[in-house]
Amino acid sequence: MGDIRPGPPQLRPGRALAHTTGASGSGSPHRSDSRSPQTPRGARPSDLIGRPGTTPPVPGRPTSFLLLGLPALLFALITWQVVDDGLLLRVDERASRALVHPDRVCELLADLGSVQVAVPFLAVVLGYVALRARRIGTDRWWLPATAAAVLMALVPALIIPLKELTARPGTPVMPPGTGYYPSGHTATAAIAYGAATLLLFPWLRTAYARRALLVACAAVNLGVGFGLVRRGYHWPLDVVASWCLGTVLLSCLWLFLGRGTPTQPK
Repeated sequence: MGDIRPGPPQLRPGRALAHTTGASGSGSPHRSDSRSPQTPRGARPSDLIGRPGTTPPVPGRPTSFLLLGLPALLFALITWQVVDDGLLLRVDERASRALVHPDRVCELLADLGSVQVAVPFLAVVLGYVALRARRIGTDRWWLPATAAAVLMALVPALIIPLKELTARPGTPVMPPGTGYYPSGHTATAAIAYGAATLLLFPWLRTAYARRALLVACAAVNLGVGFGLVRRGYHWPLDVVASWCLGTVLLSCLWLFLGRGTPTQPK
């Protein structure tokens, strides 16, 4: 009936023994030569915050187009329509008339995109992430926070010239004047809350927490855009254009964090 003796199974001669001991007799159970496994756990590079094997995913070409090319094209189209007083502006004005209904709630939502609210929030997140990375001894612990801070500083450098170039007037509920395109509040909120999300994301341990963070970031930015349009501070296209610009900038930050040179804890 076969061998029923207790004890570990014995090695059998032949090919199985060659695969078990290795061609060179190294005794490795995984390879048929003396080389070490390709990616042992201890040799995995750490990410920008020093966690082994958790480097953020890097988007491929299709994803890169969706995150960079498509928003950039849409932003260029909207800007052209604003400068040329195109057909989209007629649609935009009708949508604004249907949506404008000032109230206290929409004003509070719009204020979430102000520099006084969004930038201090980002500063707190930058300090928290940098402190945690430094505490675990990560090389270049300052790099992600610095990159996000530089990106935040780029917002007025990009928005102000665009406002001067397009010179779009405001909605009927706003005082006479120009410089409403694109929306500075929307761009500030997109970069501040979006960059904070990208920096906090690797520190979260569960998929549920990561999803909750992404949903919260999207909800805040949608709330800011809705509040600005509902209050009449901006035309809908002002908000959409800033979302496109923010998507491009945040995608660049994501690519930078994902393709940065891996660092190791000291």
